Amino acid sequence: MPIYLYTAKTRQGKPKAGEFDMVNKDVATAALRRQGYTDIKIKRKPIEIKIGGDPKVTDKDISIFFRLLSTMINAGLPLVQCFELLRKGTDHKGLLKLLTSIQNELESGSPFGETLRKFPKEFDRLTCSLVEAGEKGGILDAILLRICEYKEKSLSLKGKIKSAMVYPASILFISFIVTSVLMIFVVPVFAEMFSSFGAELPGPTKIVMAISNGFVEYWYLVFGTPIAIVMAIKAVYKTPTGQYQLDKLMLNLPAIGDVMRKGAVARFTRTFSTLSAAGVPILEAMDTVAETSGNVVIERVIIGAKESISQGKSLSQPLEESGVFPIMVTQMIGIGEQTGAMEEMLGKIADFYEEEVDTAVDNMTALMEPAIMAFLGIVIGGLVIAMYLPIFMMASVV
Repeated sequence: MPIYLYTAKTRQGKPKAGEFDMVNKDVATAALRRQGYTDIKIKRKPIEIKIGGDPKVTDKDISIFFRLLSTMINAGLPLVQCFELLRKGTDHKGLLKLLTSIQNELESGSPFGETLRKFPKEFDRLTCSLVEAGEKGGILDAILLRICEYKEKSLSLKGKIKSAMVYPASILFISFIVTSVLMIFVVPVFAEMFSSFGAELPGPTKIVMAISNGFVEYWYLVFGTPIAIVMAIKAVYKTPTGQYQLDKLMLNLPAIGDVMRKGAVARFTRTFSTLSAAGVPILEAMDTVAETSGNVVIERVIIGAKESISQGKSLSQPLEESGVFPIMVTQMIGIGEQTGAMEEMLGKIADFYEEEVDTAVDNMTALMEPAIMAFLGIVIGGLVIAMYLPIFMMASVV
């Protein structure tokens, strides 16, 4: 819809200016009059030609914004006035545009939680559910702080898991590039030199030269195959069956699977604990927890657990039967159900497994470093030995 700029006066006679989306100028004028504005002047906002678009609003930006908003609400400021102050205090163009849109929705009478659902790229289902619970309970400022804490811990956990995945991938990528360069540019120089020897070359040298010829002749396959494999994996991951099988494979991989499993448990318990503390009904919370789990295997287990709860059964039983969650986790959840301290128990599990992710990442790195170094040593060392064997043979003959 087109964007309109307006100037008007409030019921108290104060000047007011802003912008909002409307179908046409008449509808925009009527909307402002319903809000009690007078002396209304509206014009369509000129189309701006931008290169690259507005900066993306990150989770870190949202966390800072919520923390400031919580402080203002706690000080007793009206919600619309909070957004007016936040807009004046930011120079982030993407965030400024987002705050302006939210403010316009609030001024038209939309509840805060419902408004956030109109911006799914910036506010996930968990955030919207918590804000709505905070509005209903009159504890919006406390809920916003809880969201900030959740996002900060979630970002930290995501960073740890990402670093665990990036390290081996980057080492393998570099080794592939180095090997390809040696095969395409270095080995052919030796091969040309050896062709003038007129003697039988050693077996390892023949093998390396044959591989090098393949790299030179079919270089497009050498570099195209890894790209095709990555694209094929992405295409498979977009299908429900493929996504499930790949997520299941990731959970069962040695070393990496341990990190992924512990990270998933930490995310599940932290999200569930946050929703429970905010007073979100357990069945609604289960839907949100499943959606934010980050793994289809765990998502299906949680959905199955929701059905179990709706039938009056416990949460711990289906989680234990799935075999995905560690026994300690399901036992602690069972204790939380029996004692009525589910929120506290989930928080303790989340704290424990967030620390366990650190340990798992360190262990994985400690295990993979020798393996990667040995692999690189065998590949690079094998190439060097194969290329110098004929030279050593020639020297011994001389």
